[in-house]
Amino acid sequence: MDATSTATGGKAKKGAAGRKAGGPRKKSVTKSVKAGLQFPVGRIGRYLKKGRYAQRVGTGAPVYLAAVLEYLAAELLELAGNAAKDNKKSRIIPRHLLLAIRNDEELGKLLAGVTIAHGGVLPKIHSVLLPKKTVEKEAKSPKKAAKSPKKATKSPKKA
Repeated sequence: MDATSTATGGKAKKGAAGRKAGGPRKKSVTKSVKAGLQFPVGRIGRYLKKGRYAQRVGTGAPVYLAAVLEYLAAELLELAGNAAKDNKKSRIIPRHLLLAIRNDEELGKLLAGVTIAHGGVLPKIHSVLLPKKTVEKEAKSPKKAAKSPKKATKSPKKA
């Protein structure tokens, strides 16, 4: 009896709630596409609600946060790509990320307390450890003094 009643008197299509049963279904447009972003606006909104950061979350908050995160990611990837190119590599590795962050003033300030695994350290030799320049100047100055008398002796011969 159930089979006959569902065939004649039941709904024609499943999942057609709120619209005509036979009409064409519109393709859904995500919030990310509406905002023109690559980062997932809907997922970020869900995380904001689930995280209980506030009792209520406005509709613009996840869009703004997604835009900021996308900008930061694009900036970091561009700088890391430049660092990889400088090292003649085609792949970005953690070392390139570290070099990009530490060499950029604003990103360095933002991520000052962050440790990047397998990133290493910035190449820097403390000035105390470098050889003294005064020793080099003293070594060069006697050579110059030795050259000048030779030139002085040569000039009278030419005259």
